Amino acid sequence: ARDILQKSEDKLRGETSIAELSIDIVRPDWTRTMKVKGWTKGSRYSMILITAPIKDAGNSFLKRDKEVWNWVPSIERIIKLPPSMMTQSWMGTDFTNDDLVHESSVLNDYTHELKGDSIILNRLCWKIELTPLPDAAVVWGKVMLWVDQSDYMQLRAEFLDEDFQLVNSMQCSEIALLGGRNLPSKMEMIPADKPGQKTVLRYSSLQFDTPIDDRFFTTENMKRLQ
Repeated sequence: ARDILQKSEDKLRGETSIAELSIDIVRPDWTRTMKVKGWTKGSRYSMILITAPIKDAGNSFLKRDKEVWNWVPSIERIIKLPPSMMTQSWMGTDFTNDDLVHESSVLNDYTHELKGDSIILNRLCWKIELTPLPDAAVVWGKVMLWVDQSDYMQLRAEFLDEDFQLVNSMQCSEIALLGGRNLPSKMEMIPADKPGQKTVLRYSSLQFDTPIDDRFFTTENMKRLQ
């Protein structure tokens, strides 16, 4: 199970990745859209910049190893996010801070067990159960992942609390060629107990293995991103 997840994570991240995407926050009475740009380097570094709407543009988030920072232009401050904030909503979406910056690691913070096969989007998938290690500082009590057996795409995820009750489901769809790889271009995060509410993430571009210097991922650079 761990080898399957390793291949899946490698496909999703590459050595580096640069992505542009839109995020629709859908509520029963309104919908709001954000535009985002993101950079990753392996599992150690990630940077996220909000480019629209204007009132949120310039906000950025940096992850270095296990540390996460948020640059807030309106108050000209860099805020270091404590582990307790990883469970909180990211920018009003149904994603947590941890979902976006991957402060916890599906490979290193959990044990992995194959739980059989399932069909998702007419594709045969492995069903994998992730259980947190005793000393891991993770958000979830358990995570279920479905990974496509031909292309190693993560097509579905379920996030359970400490009582193993379903909190969020992530559904992936609209498989497309992104950065030369078959990947889902659409992801929906759907809360279990909030009817009519979800967050929809769509990739508009994704490129892999463009060299990015480690010095890009600094708190100083958070203020200069375009």
